[in-house]
Parts: sequence; structure tokens; C-alpha cells
Amino acid sequence: MLIDIKDVEALYGRLDAVHAAARRRLGRPLTLTEKILFSHMDDFETCPAERGKDDVWLRPDRVAMQDATAQMAILQFMTAGMPKTAVPTTVHCDHLIQAYKGAQDDLLVAEDTNREVYDFLHAAAQRYGMGFWKPGSGIIHQVVLENYAVPGMMMIGTDSHTPNAGGMGMIAIGVGGADAVDVMTGQPFSTRMPKVVGVKLTGELSGWTSAKDVILKVAQLMTVKGGTGKVVEYFGPGARAISATGKGTITNMGAEIGATTSLFAYDASMGRYLRATERAAVADLADRHAAALAADPEVEARPEDFYDELHEIDLSALGPQVVGPHTPDLGRAVADLGAEAEREGWPVELTAALIGSCTNSSYEDMTRAVSIARQGAAKGVKAKTTFMISPGSERVHETIIRDGIMDGFNSVGGIVLANACGPCIGQWKRDDVQKGELNSIVTSFNRNFRARNDANPETCAFIASPEIVVAMALAGRLDFDPEADTLQGADGTAFKLAPPTGEELPAGGFISKDAGYEAPRADAPAVEVSPTSERLALLEPFPKLDPVADFKDMPVLVKAQGKCTTDHVSPAGPWLKFRGHLDNISNNMYIGAVNAFTGETGKGRNVLTGETGKDYNQVARDYKGRGIGWVVVADENYGEGSSREHAAMEPRHLGGRAVIARSFARIAEANLKKQGILPLWFADAADYDKVKEDDRVTIEGLADLAPGQPVTAVLRHADGGEDRVRCNHTLNPSQIQWFRAGSALNAIREQQGG
Repeated sequence: MLIDIKDVEALYGRLDAVHAAARRRLGRPLTLTEKILFSHMDDFETCPAERGKDDVWLRPDRVAMQDATAQMAILQFMTAGMPKTAVPTTVHCDHLIQAYKGAQDDLLVAEDTNREVYDFLHAAAQRYGMGFWKPGSGIIHQVVLENYAVPGMMMIGTDSHTPNAGGMGMIAIGVGGADAVDVMTGQPFSTRMPKVVGVKLTGELSGWTSAKDVILKVAQLMTVKGGTGKVVEYFGPGARAISATGKGTITNMGAEIGATTSLFAYDASMGRYLRATERAAVADLADRHAAALAADPEVEARPEDFYDELHEIDLSALGPQVVGPHTPDLGRAVADLGAEAEREGWPVELTAALIGSCTNSSYEDMTRAVSIARQGAAKGVKAKTTFMISPGSERVHETIIRDGIMDGFNSVGGIVLANACGPCIGQWKRDDVQKGELNSIVTSFNRNFRARNDANPETCAFIASPEIVVAMALAGRLDFDPEADTLQGADGTAFKLAPPTGEELPAGGFISKDAGYEAPRADAPAVEVSPTSERLALLEPFPKLDPVADFKDMPVLVKAQGKCTTDHVSPAGPWLKFRGHLDNISNNMYIGAVNAFTGETGKGRNVLTGETGKDYNQVARDYKGRGIGWVVVADENYGEGSSREHAAMEPRHLGGRAVIARSFARIAEANLKKQGILPLWFADAADYDKVKEDDRVTIEGLADLAPGQPVTAVLRHADGGEDRVRCNHTLNPSQIQWFRAGSALNAIREQQGG
């Protein structure tokens, strides 16, 4: 067991007293969210903690980082001069493996191509007391679920799908690297006290309906920004009927609605999973403290009195769902997709079907999916499109080989990929479709923005459960409904697929020849970074900005139309190799943003030279070279998607001063604050339309910036006209200190006298 049981005992030992004090303070019973947050709060008896209003300071129990974001986080941590991390921390090598030929070949290529980065991460983990999970060991969230997730504990991770661990009853929050560095250096983690959404689940899943369909339905109900500033708490008899890994699927995709995190209360399914993954001691403790690891009984009895928002889903009435393309909240029943695809012009012939990823790669997922594949194989049917499988961890991978599940996928033409993120994050080398070619794919992944999976903006990506994906793979069509339609066997006879069946946990237990973990060493040498490296570079502090002079007459670099996710600001895929080199990766800045003035993607006008059609990063570099800062203007939910702080560090590095948006995604706004960029909200969303391409923007009121105090953006137009636009912000006193210092790390150095 890789967790220290004494840490669990210490937390559980104080829960009753903390919860009793919190009840006295609030004068009411507690939700599970409140129980966990109060038990990790600095000064929980006196700290203001009004939902949606007050910022709270929390002490997470651990930090988890994936290899793409860990590079920049560790580079920042190294500037702190600490001998080791203040809390248990792990690094997981899962993002840099590109899917192409199959698991073995792809892993060998990744180890060779990324050797410099892997060596750096390994050396840093050894030096600074972090656990290291080598390439091929598994996807961060599955590995965390199998080894580190503990009911009632709190974790932050440098990946937006960190809430996967909420399936094990944790508060698990995705953050940028700078937030992780705070916790790694012993500082508290700050966030706005979230509102709490209750989702009551009744009935039971059956037939073709799975846990995946629950979150796909929730995404349709709440939309991609409906969870911003909120924790989603699932409860009710239906919640207790879902397996622990099924719960993880649901909480994982809570990131797609913008939720701070999502979670379930501790129950018997979590106990079974803990025992199956060699954590029986944790399960025994959790059983004894079960009441403290669930909302108070009054909450479930009268949910309308305790939740800020309430939804109810009858699992017995829920049918299989499919969402997409291009957004995870555009959904419908599987049965209705064919007619909609025909109306919208989405290709119904599939070019690929993919299952696995951190969202759906558990043993239960694999057994349900293979039950469909085996039915096809028994009739002589193979997948009629490219069919790929991404196991979530080496533990799952080895176990499904032993139990014949891998053979079942192979029997219908499945290609098994490495235990890594692969196509889910754009690490997919496709030879069958050219960029710009309209095509459709279906996956069991979690995210489906344009160009997300294969760098092709014309790929229509749909998301469904693994079993639905396998059924569509056998048909080769998007409009196949397994509940109503038939397939044709090799003998020409039509047959209908029976609903999937699966096993929650392997009857013979999990196995793993080599889990891929390496513990830190006390005698590890210092970490070296080559000054000539193209992939890694030590960081220089961002310069402190003058709140008046540096925010005067700024050109508008980007006015983004529609979605401007982190994939639009700093895409992944081939750019992942530069995640440790800030200047090199800044060459991808805003290449996915749609220019509101011209409709072009990734290109704009240099208002100083008059040049048009220039890459945004090139224009920014020209402005920076002239000593001129610039602003970005954005639509709703700016920065939706990944936790990648590069989407804030790149603009800061190239001279960005402020982002003015109709609204922000939580992590994106937090990352901008950390790096010293001012995130401002249009007080009147309609003022977005007043911004013109050749405006010069001055932001007034920054010299006296204070919490809750609006500032004014003065838009000086080329024709001599002017608009004064009121802007709000959410900066608290500490975050204003970061702004004045130039970044959060600068502020820490100032406090330390550095």
C-alpha cells in the first residue's frame, strides 16, 4: 500500500469534532462537501465560508501531476529552494505517449522521443521526495483511483479530470501548476467556497445504460458552464447501486460542466474496491467512520433545504446517451442520433471507434465492452472501422490479458494501445484522415472539442459508453441503435446484440507484473537542465508591472468569437513536447482562437504595422519587442477545458496584461491570477460587442485595486470615439498581492525576502 495509514487515521480521528463544530457554526446539518472542506480548512471555526462568496484556505492531503503539466510545475517548485515537497506528491507519465501502431511499439517510440523529459521528471521526483510512475504504468486518474484515493481526503492534481477520485469519496480538484506548487511548498490552497449541487439518483442501471450515461445526461442538464463555482454531490439509492469505478466515470466528467469537483458518499462499493486494490486497512477505517464520510441523514431526507441546486435522475428510466460533436453538452438518446446526423450533415460512416481513457478504462468497463465484442465475434463479425482500446493502468491491462478480455477485443480487430491518454488528448497519429477532411468518430472519452482528438477541426467526435462504442464499431455507423437495429453475421443472418454484461471486479483478483512505480531516494543528485535544450528551460520570474503605465493604450491582440477553451489557447497534441519550455510552446498561443473580426483561426492583425493574417504569437512577440502590452477579449466561459497553466503562462510570457471576458472557467481564471494576468468580467455582457479591432484599451482603477471594486476599461477607437466599459473582478487580497508582485511566485519570494 502506497499511502501512509497513519495519515488516514489522523484525519478520521478528528472528523467528528470538526463536523460538530461546523454544525454549531452553521446551525444546520452538513453536506458531504462541507464535511470534507471544513476538515481541511485553515481556521475552520472562524474563517468566513459562505458558499459562492468567501474564499477559503484549504490544506490538501496530496498532489498528483501528469507528465505534461508536471514539467512546468516542477520548474516552478525548483525556484522555491525546498529540499522536498511538503505533502505526498506523485508524477505520472501518461500524456506524452502517441498512439499509432499499438502498445509495445508506441511505448518504445515514446521512451526514445521523450527521454530527456522523462529523465528530468524522474530525477526531480527522486530529488524532491515524489513518487514516480514510469511511462506505460497507466493514466494518472486510474492509477490514483487504484492506489491513492481515500474517502474523506482531499487532493489537488494538475489535470482537469482530477475529480475522477471523487468516485472514491474524495474532494479532488484540478488545478494549474502554480496552485500545485503552493501546496508542495507548504502553502494552503485557496478557492472560492463552492456552491453545492445535489443530484439525487433513484432506481438502478440496467440493459444498455451505464454510469457513463448518468454524466452525459447531467452534462445536458447543466451545460458546459453550469457547474462553474460548484461541487456536484451525488446521493440517493441509485448512487449506492453504482460501482466505485462507475462513480469515478461520473465524477471524472464533471470537469465537462465546469464543476470544481464532484463526489459520492462512502458506501459498500468503495469498500469492495479498496479491498480489491490492496487497501483493506483503509476500508476497515472507512467502515468505522462511514457516517462522517457521508452527508448528514437530514440532507438526503430534505435535499431542497441544503443544496443550492437540485436535480433528480431515475436510473431505471434513463436510456443510453450520446453527446457531440464539438461539445459535451449537445446530447440526445442514442436512438435519436441517426436522424439528427442526417439533418445536420454529420457523416454517419465512422472512421474510428475508441474506448478506454481515464474516464472508462476500469475492469468493469472492459468486461461490459468485451461482452459486445464477443457477440460479434461469435457471428463472424469484425469491427467495420478502426477500433482502438486504451487500458487505464498496467494493473487493468495485465488482468484483462489473463482473463481473456484482450483476446475478445482482438477477435473483432481491436488495436490495443499503451496504458496512456493517447487519442483522448490528441496524442494520435492518424494516416487515414487528412486535416480538413470531414469525418465522424465515436469514443468513450470525456472531451470532444474541435481538433481535440486528432488535430483535425473537421472531425465530428461523439462520446458514449464503451459498450455503445463497441456496438457502433461492429456496425461501422453512427446511426446504429443496438436496442432496435440488427447486424448481419458472416452467414448473412441478421442478429440483434444482447445488452452488455460485466463484472464489477475480477473474480481472480487484480494482477500486475510491474506496476511501474518508483519511490524517491534520499541520496538523489541535483536536477540539471541543459541550457541548449529545446524541450526544457529554467524559468525566469515574470516582471512586475506598473498598474498605470503598463495598462495604458494597449492593443487588442485577440477578440475571440465563441468557444475559447484551453485547447484554443494552447493546444496539446504535437505541442506537448514543449510543455517544459515556455518560449517554445508559446509559438502555439491562440492558434485555435477564432478571430471575431475576420473569422480566421489563429491569425489576426498587427495594428502597429498594418499586417494582416499574422499568427497571434508573432504579433504578440512584435508588441513585446516594442515594450507594448496587449489584451484579449473573449466570449463566455473563457478557458473551458484543461487545467493547463500554459494557457496563462504563454500570454504572460509574450506580454499579455489582461483578459476581458463575458465569463471565465474556474481553473482558467485561477491560472491567470497566479501568473499576474488580470482576469476581468464585462459587467454588461453586451459590452463585448463594443470592442473594435483597432481599439486601444486603458484599464483605470488598478492603482487602487481592491476586492469587489470594479475597474473601467476605456476603449479608444480609431475614429476618435471612446467607450467606457465597467469590468468586475474576483480577486481577493492575496490575489491582488500576486498581481502587484507580477505573479504568485514573485509574491512568495517577496515574503521570503528573496
